[in-house]
Amino acid sequence: MVLFLIVLCPAIIRGQSGPDFNILTDRAFQKLYQNPEDCIRYSQSLLISEKNIEHKTILRKTISWAYAMQGNYVQAVNTSNQKEDDSQEVKQSRFVRVFGNFNLADQYQNLGLYEQSRNIIAGILADQDLLTSKNLKERMTLSKLYQLQAINDGVSKKYGEALKNFDISDQYLDYDNEENKITRQENTIFRALYLMRANRREESKKLLDEVIHEIENQGDYAFLAAFAYEALSQYYFSKEDYHTAIHYLEKGFSRIEDLPYNDLKLIFYELFTENYLALNNGEKYSYYNNLYSDLKNKLDSNRKEGIQYIVKLLEIYHKKNIEYQKQNKSIQVKIIISITLFLILGTIVGFYYEQRRGKDLRKQLVFFEGQRKREISASISIAHEEPLIKVNKTSEKDQAKVSKEKETEILEKLKEWELTDNYLNKNMSISILSAETGINTKYLSEVINNNKGKNFNGYINELRINHIASLLRTDPAYLNYKVSYLAEYTGFSSHGAFTNVFKSITGMSPNHYIQEIIKNKKS
Repeated sequence: MVLFLIVLCPAIIRGQSGPDFNILTDRAFQKLYQNPEDCIRYSQSLLISEKNIEHKTILRKTISWAYAMQGNYVQAVNTSNQKEDDSQEVKQSRFVRVFGNFNLADQYQNLGLYEQSRNIIAGILADQDLLTSKNLKERMTLSKLYQLQAINDGVSKKYGEALKNFDISDQYLDYDNEENKITRQENTIFRALYLMRANRREESKKLLDEVIHEIENQGDYAFLAAFAYEALSQYYFSKEDYHTAIHYLEKGFSRIEDLPYNDLKLIFYELFTENYLALNNGEKYSYYNNLYSDLKNKLDSNRKEGIQYIVKLLEIYHKKNIEYQKQNKSIQVKIIISITLFLILGTIVGFYYEQRRGKDLRKQLVFFEGQRKREISASISIAHEEPLIKVNKTSEKDQAKVSKEKETEILEKLKEWELTDNYLNKNMSISILSAETGINTKYLSEVINNNKGKNFNGYINELRINHIASLLRTDPAYLNYKVSYLAEYTGFSSHGAFTNVFKSITGMSPNHYIQEIIKNKKS
């Protein structure tokens, strides 16, 4: 998501300085879409002589966006959150405080912590005075906040809410300048993607044709053009027109091939892989799959390091909000911020503790089969029932730690999280789930064990198998994929682990399951 959240700076700066500074930052803004490395060098040269706190904050954020576009999340977090002198912080304007909160929500989203991003944005948007602001820089910040929230909605598959938030984002773009135009175009591309996922394909295609025409006629913004063509390729992939999808992928990728837009390149590699796999072109599938795997491992590693920086960021965020909370009489905002800080700190520590406990993330499967496999389900239940009973007997004092109301709240959050497909992440752990939902790991474990009838790994694996089984039934393209690809796609570490879990849940191997679907389609 980080790739598309980078168009705020110039409008903000225009509202607070003379024309010379506006012109310089407009150039930085354009370079952001032309080459992030050029943007970093240019913006840093401006930052050296800048004294104004607001200007420095915005320039750092511009540099941070450029790093994020490269997939360098550590530098993105570190750069955008450098502190000023304490004496200067006291004099911060409302805009700087709001912008700091926006920055934190943006960083959470970059690192995949969508629930935390959502909560912070909701807290900011609870300020009714801010929503009616006539200040240009605050209105542009609001536009970006609604854009961020729309993307959070899209991750949760709440496409209707996402489309509404994009509309509100556009309403704050009431100043006729270059960055507002590009923000509208970004919102249009996102609208097209979400309409596509809501099976409103022709509406999606119409929007993409219009926005691509605009982009091609407005200037050399390589990133924006690549983003639009990548979205158009997804339209043709959904229509099973793989050759045309590849054509637009090649057209879009040619715009960024020699530029370090690594986060966007990862999406292109994945789409190339899927299309060539659907066409049974093994050579090109292997080529792009290798590029995808190598880049994904690199970005995933960087994202994990970024989570370490979030701990430091939380301390900064807490200090900056103490004074703001005193001035803002909204108790709701204060509660949300306090709870978020507490839970995130706990879950980040838990995440690294979990990593040190062992490399093997594939624990023994404790699954119950569905209605068609009652006998196998019964045998699995019997095999794993005793250990669960023993745990309950030896830890009576741990019982009922979660109240009924809290349990209901956690189940609702889990239900919402299941819509994100984040369980397909190969590195998924209970600590990561905790960070993404804002739920304490102990509470998560207890609620999953008591309500899902299985441990955490069993719960995640069942979600993965149900997901791929549904795709195999509904999307013919997946019937052509190799089992090894299906295993990797669903987050399993090996072909064998995927096959064993798949069979325990469906009662048949993946190959058998695929053949049954093909046979039924022919009959």
